[in-house]
Order: sequence, then C-alpha cells, then structure tokens
Amino acid sequence: MNYIKSLFVWFFYILVLIILYIPALLIWLVTLPFDRKLWLLHQYTCFWASVYTWISISWRVTIQGRGKIKPGKIYVLISNHQSILDILVMYRLFVHFKWVSKIELFKVPIIGWNMSANRYISLKRGKQSGILHMMNDSEKKIRNGSSVMIFAEGTRSLDQKIKAFKEGAFKLAVKTQTPIIPIVIDGTGEALPKKGFVFKGQHNITVNVLDEISVEGLEDKDVKSLISKVKGLMEEELQSIRKIR
Repeated sequence: MNYIKSLFVWFFYILVLIILYIPALLIWLVTLPFDRKLWLLHQYTCFWASVYTWISISWRVTIQGRGKIKPGKIYVLISNHQSILDILVMYRLFVHFKWVSKIELFKVPIIGWNMSANRYISLKRGKQSGILHMMNDSEKKIRNGSSVMIFAEGTRSLDQKIKAFKEGAFKLAVKTQTPIIPIVIDGTGEALPKKGFVFKGQHNITVNVLDEISVEGLEDKDVKSLISKVKGLMEEELQSIRKIR
C-alpha cells in the first residue's frame, strides 16, 4: 500500500513541478536584465520548493533560528545532509543563497534548468579541476553579494549521523573572510532515506539555525580546527533535537 501511495505522490509532485516551472521561466525572462543576483527567481524557487512540504500531510516542518540569518549579510551556510528532502526544507528559510550541487542535478529536466537559471554552483565530484571550478565560482558569488549554501558532508548520510566534513566550505569562508552559519537538519532521513523513494508514515522534520561563527583573522592553517569546532556544535545540536523529539 505504501508503494502505491508513493507512486501517486511522486506523480503528483512531478505534475506540480511542470506547472510551477512556467512562472519560474517567466520571472527569469522578465527580471534577467536588472536582477543581477536573481533574487526574485530564487525567492520564487523557495516558494516552489516549499509548496511540497506545505501540502504534504506526512511532513511537519519546524524551523528555529531563522532570524540569525541577517538580511543583506553574506554567509557561507553549512548544513548536514540526511535526505534529498533536505533541499526542499532548506528553501523554507526563504533567504537568498546560491546552492553548491553536484553537476548531475543540473542535467535533470526542469529541476536542472531552474538551477542553471538561478546560476547555482555546479560541482564535478572526484576531480580536482571540478573542485577548483566550484571554489572559484563560489568565491565570485560571494564577492557579488550572494551567500553560498553547502552540504558539508558532500553526500547524504545513510544512518542520519553527521559524517566527516569536506574542507571546501571552510576554505571558502576563510579565504573570503565570510562568516559561517551552521544549520542542523533532522527527520528527513527517516521521511525519505537515501536510496529510497517510498513514503512511510508521518514525520517531524526540524531545521535549526545556529549562531553565526566569525572567521575573521583565520588563515588556511586554521581550517581543520574550524571544521572540528563547527562539526562539534552541529553534533551537539543534533543530539539536543533528538532528545526533544
């Protein structure tokens, strides 16, 4: 029964995807000449993605600490990664940023087209040239006034525990002297696990925004200790969320 329900839900989600892509295309065409950061298109994309969590009776999303992300201030936003649903719930923040995402997603019809229209940042994993391109593109986005959003683990966790962090996001923050905002997600891994597509039961999903972490004065040699600090804070927050749940 869950299998049949999931097929119906996915069909409905794809239908919504097609319908809501049309306004995105129109917004892109109209605002491209004057919206340098594509702020309006990203805000519409936040709405578009949020529709899925708003209409789903299976997911109850709670967001705490959204106000810690100051309007107009530039950050390197760092999150853990449990599920593909993380992407949808992160859009619920309704703050301006550019995603860093694997290049394969840019090739997906409609989703990838919208990502390209938003000028999100592609990453070709496993190749040094791909990492260098991602870092350069991310630095340009920050210099041009956009925050950057990165899943620090680089891939989804199978057991919902926070795995080792990649250095890229932290090197970017240090190089550009951009403060870090850690964000902890929990519940998505149970709602839709990695390598799964069947929706089962109802789930509480939590997104907690932590306090800003300054990197002022830090250098490349400080990256490892910075990673340890941020990871420790996020693991502690994840434990706190689970105690409450």
